[in-house]
Amino acid sequence: MPSPATSSRSFLPATRPVQAVIVGAGHRSLLYASYAKAHPEELQIVGVVEPDPIRRRLTANRFGLPEDTLYASVEELVAAPKRADAVINGTMDTFHVATTVPLLKAGYDVLLEKPIGVSEEEVLELYRTAKACDRVVLICHVLRYAPFYAEILKRIANGDIGEVVAIQTEENVSYHHMATAFVRGKWSNLQEGGSSMLMQKCCHDLDLIAWMKGDVRPVKVSSFGSLSQFRADKAPEGSGTRCVADCRIEADCTYSARKMYIEQKLWGPYAWDNMHLGDVPTEEQKLESLRTNNPYGRCVWRCNNDVVDHQTVMIEFEDGSTASHSLTGATAKGCRTIHITGTKGEISGSLEDGSFKLRYPDVRAGHTFKEETVELNVSRDMHGGGDLRLVADFIRTLRGETPSLSSTSLDKSIYGHQIGFSADRGRLENRIVEIEDLARI
Repeated sequence: MPSPATSSRSFLPATRPVQAVIVGAGHRSLLYASYAKAHPEELQIVGVVEPDPIRRRLTANRFGLPEDTLYASVEELVAAPKRADAVINGTMDTFHVATTVPLLKAGYDVLLEKPIGVSEEEVLELYRTAKACDRVVLICHVLRYAPFYAEILKRIANGDIGEVVAIQTEENVSYHHMATAFVRGKWSNLQEGGSSMLMQKCCHDLDLIAWMKGDVRPVKVSSFGSLSQFRADKAPEGSGTRCVADCRIEADCTYSARKMYIEQKLWGPYAWDNMHLGDVPTEEQKLESLRTNNPYGRCVWRCNNDVVDHQTVMIEFEDGSTASHSLTGATAKGCRTIHITGTKGEISGSLEDGSFKLRYPDVRAGHTFKEETVELNVSRDMHGGGDLRLVADFIRTLRGETPSLSSTSLDKSIYGHQIGFSADRGRLENRIVEIEDLARI
């Protein structure tokens, strides 16, 4: 990947905003594009690629885009005269590589939603194309930009806990998030969503583990997990096929679509088409939608989901250190935790708490350890406030400025993906998988 120190490419001037085209007008890409509203001197949205005509028009209205900057496909965009510096690619997982490769060849830099691709072969294809075209691809591993994780990495880089010996991370996916995204929703089925639950939900966490280890590469992975809860044979007596159509226990059900999406107003941009673009249905329209054809109105025990609802990953690095990650779906509270043990001390904390603790041995009489609490001003935004910090880093990179410690360039993001793909192979094949050295590929 190009960097200010090694690339011969020219960089964008700081005297004008970076001009970007949205590719795939979904919730995530629109969130990143919102940076242009807050910082118009740094980012300007100048076009959109979106096959859905309604979504394309709503996006055009939001950013004041003229008709000749609206495209139904990436092919239309690359065939037109180049009028932007970069794209924000928020397409579904299966389209990430297929859409990004022609954009790179056409001279665009890319801010790409994670995961990079749906297979290791795809990821490496994109890696080689980016190198050959001398283009920037920044991956949206936004948790690197959350102050919680950025400060932990600084402490490790400063040597505060010595050499890292072991890392344990955990992601607990709340029952309402699990039901929405991985049972009823876009990533519930491997063939349709393209990614396993591990790669879609936890490639953040696997990336963080690899990031915390710096240049020490992972070499072996094993994994276990299954779909235990959300199956037809686990459906309670009296449940139906749709919550507000034929279910006799809906009033008392934890997973009632009426409760989640109407009464509690959770996950609106998922449940209601184009809500993230300001198109909000009435309550009557929502009920009718859940009653008839809305996939989010289905009983969670009678969907076409086939991804796991829990999985554990174990990793060995080339220096002998180890890591583990536990994914658990349908917990009461969603949260991420981390515990890192070093040769001099340890770090432990939870992202949602907004603080972590440093602990060190203490051999003074009456003591066994000493402890320091690091409090952070963590945003309540999703991903701990990392989303828009990522966009700012993308802009700095395109201008040739030194990117932040959190930089998510393609070459620095591949190890975490290799861990995830290897973990899924290991789980399905019941074996330990060795990870190929990226330098030899």
